[in-house]
Amino acid sequence: MVGSIWRYSHFLVAAISAIFLLIASVSGAILAFEPISQSIQDYKISDFNQVTLSETIVVLKENYEEVLDIEVSSDDFVKASVFTFDGSSETIYIDPITGEKLGDVKPQSSFFSFVTNFHRSLFLKSIGRGFVGIISFLLCIITITGLFLLAERQGGLKKWFTKVQEKDWGQRYHVILGRWFLIPIFILALTGVYLSAEKFSLLPNNDLKHTTVKYETGEIIQDFTKLKLSEIRKLVFPFSPDEEDYFELTLQDKEQFVHQYNGKVLSEASFPFVTLASRLSMTLHTGQGSILWSLILLVSSLSMLFFMYSGLKMSIKRIRKKKVVLKVDDKDSCDFVLLIGSETGSTNVFASIFQRALKSVGKKVFVASLNDYSTYVNAKQIIVFTATYGNGDAPSNARKFQKIFSEVSPLNQMKYSIVGFGSKSYPNYCQFADEVQNLFKQHPNFVEATRLVKINDQSQQDFKSWEKLWNASSEIKLQMDLSVLQQKPKRQKTFEVVERTLLNSDNTFLITLRPKKRTRFQSGDLLNILPPESSTIRQYSISKCENDILLSIKKHDKGVCSTFLSEMKVGATFKGAVEKNEEFHLPKKAKEIWMISNGTGITPFLGMLEEAKSNVKVYFIWGGRTFESYKIYKNKLEEIRNNSNVKLSIAYSKEQDRNYVQDIIESEEREVITALENGAVFMLCGSVAMQKGVTEVLEKIMQNSATLTLDKIESNAQMLTDCY
Repeated sequence: MVGSIWRYSHFLVAAISAIFLLIASVSGAILAFEPISQSIQDYKISDFNQVTLSETIVVLKENYEEVLDIEVSSDDFVKASVFTFDGSSETIYIDPITGEKLGDVKPQSSFFSFVTNFHRSLFLKSIGRGFVGIISFLLCIITITGLFLLAERQGGLKKWFTKVQEKDWGQRYHVILGRWFLIPIFILALTGVYLSAEKFSLLPNNDLKHTTVKYETGEIIQDFTKLKLSEIRKLVFPFSPDEEDYFELTLQDKEQFVHQYNGKVLSEASFPFVTLASRLSMTLHTGQGSILWSLILLVSSLSMLFFMYSGLKMSIKRIRKKKVVLKVDDKDSCDFVLLIGSETGSTNVFASIFQRALKSVGKKVFVASLNDYSTYVNAKQIIVFTATYGNGDAPSNARKFQKIFSEVSPLNQMKYSIVGFGSKSYPNYCQFADEVQNLFKQHPNFVEATRLVKINDQSQQDFKSWEKLWNASSEIKLQMDLSVLQQKPKRQKTFEVVERTLLNSDNTFLITLRPKKRTRFQSGDLLNILPPESSTIRQYSISKCENDILLSIKKHDKGVCSTFLSEMKVGATFKGAVEKNEEFHLPKKAKEIWMISNGTGITPFLGMLEEAKSNVKVYFIWGGRTFESYKIYKNKLEEIRNNSNVKLSIAYSKEQDRNYVQDIIESEEREVITALENGAVFMLCGSVAMQKGVTEVLEKIMQNSATLTLDKIESNAQMLTDCY
């Protein structure tokens, strides 16, 4: 619930202040150039910190008829108001060692003056200043709520700078830039509030009250021969040579009146906190005196424009998903109950697909949130689609489920199937789905229909895998339409066929593609192909062979894309797009890797086996129908056999000694347990049936281990799958 409050607060405040923040961001970015342009002026000398006030007074009196005051700017430029010997009055930048004039002090340019007034008050004077102050306060709230949202997304402040795995570039950089610029933006907002409060006299009185101060041993003497210019802000010279007139010396933290002949401090006043805070606020808000901080303010202002754009984009996307209409039948007349746990609405899309598929075969479905769990008179099965929010928490519409579940007594025995939605990028991957699974598993009135399936990053392949499992368990052959999940084709590139084999006995062939333009890809990435006269993108796993792409494809009788590719001749070209599949790349830190595949699932491993470092132990297991099936890969795999770190095992399902990849794994039980306990990574690529067989065998094997479970190795990223 707390996470939802932060999100809604963050969105609401940002929406209210959006227009004013847009204006403040653009004008603030422009104003950041003013201190930069000022700082690059050549008015500062190299030995500034060593020059004493006395030295500068002497050279000024030698070069000018009269000196009115000396001031040190935030850029360490020395300004002086003087009368020249010809009687003219000037305010100039001077060399504090020679007294030489370096340039005139010019008023703020008309352009920056215009933008400054617009930034401060929108040309509405006091009313505008009030608006700006309120918007600055709202920006403070936005940054605070953003801090909590970021911390929750990253799994805590300690993991603030862990890698961001968001695939959507808008969300990804909303997080990345937010981590870097949240503090500078908060400083801008806070100082803006302070300066506005000062303008409206909302701060405590900051009037200076001078008092005569003495040391216990006598009077205070200010020695200008020892006082460095870097220690002062301003010195106003006496109006006349009379002893009653004195120097007005402004230091960094106080003001002193100093006798013009003997240096005696007649009185002094320390600046109150309000004055010091106002001075610091002005410096931090404007970037005066620091090119680096001005650049940070510039980029921070520009980043706010991006935050507004990406935040709006995410909000529209979330609203659209939450508006997915799920038509609800009467709860007590339905055979199936679909319960949903979703924070952003993404899970609703999958629930809608499943609901429509059930209704298309004449089944009645009751749909509700997990918080609305109740009793159901005729229900035979409950299906739960739930995401995990933040650091392993329940989504907002599932917060009450665990409590309600313990209080509701089912009217009859039912089957259940749990589907978890999340991202392996986060440490508590689908943790809430695990908790829901345990609740059902421990209840005597529920029987498991399918094992818990986790959908990584809204993967269509993962969801199709669950569909097959559910169809097998329920004996209902659903055909789910995933077209609503289809993304627009990414920017396509041209690929040329440089080599291909003939179809083997399994109607499988190898095809080697060369991108016409430089393209980055790795073994395990996906090649998206939109065949002619088709609206559905097909994906194939990639094997990287030098700079070429190797695909292993099985031609299906009614396969649109596989038929299209099987008819391609050497030299022919077509369009495609490479999609990163970072969850299925060769692990960089693993000391031992088990690569398990069947059929054309061998593809990414053909490249990974070549990439594997010599100090990494690799166990490669492949399953095919017959020895003839193996011949198409034989030459490449025979080369790999020469690598002493690769152990190669092959299973044939249609030969005389029939066996499958899971049989080989089961025969290596002791080695499997040792490997997993030592952090080995198991990679599976191929059919869902193969994945199911392997996971069942692994679960069986791990019963003989005191520490290993399937959930544990999945959460530790020791189980990587790309099955279809």
